[in-house]
Amino acid sequence: MQVTQPAPGSRVEEKLYNVRFKTDEDQSHLIVMDAQMCARCTDKPCTTFCPVNVYKWETGDRKITVSYEKCVECGACRIGCPYFNIEWRYPKGGFGVQYKFG
Repeated sequence: MQVTQPAPGSRVEEKLYNVRFKTDEDQSHLIVMDAQMCARCTDKPCTTFCPVNVYKWETGDRKITVSYEKCVECGACRIGCPYFNIEWRYPKGGFGVQYKFG
């Protein structure tokens, strides 16, 4: 199977200028429930299924870093973790992503 690069202008990162974020500095809406499970996970699919790269594996620290402030609330993490180790909650009132075009 040959993997091709997306056409210019079709990558999620190139469209994020249309998105406005209001981050809750006190509480993440993305929770890794068991950090040790992430360390045992061999494939680390969370580092690839998130369209905006919220999850990053820190090799030296052997842990997942969650940059929840750039989450676009697509919900992929709710179903993408093979161990169901990521809890996704709706951001509390007034916080989260706001899309420019609906």
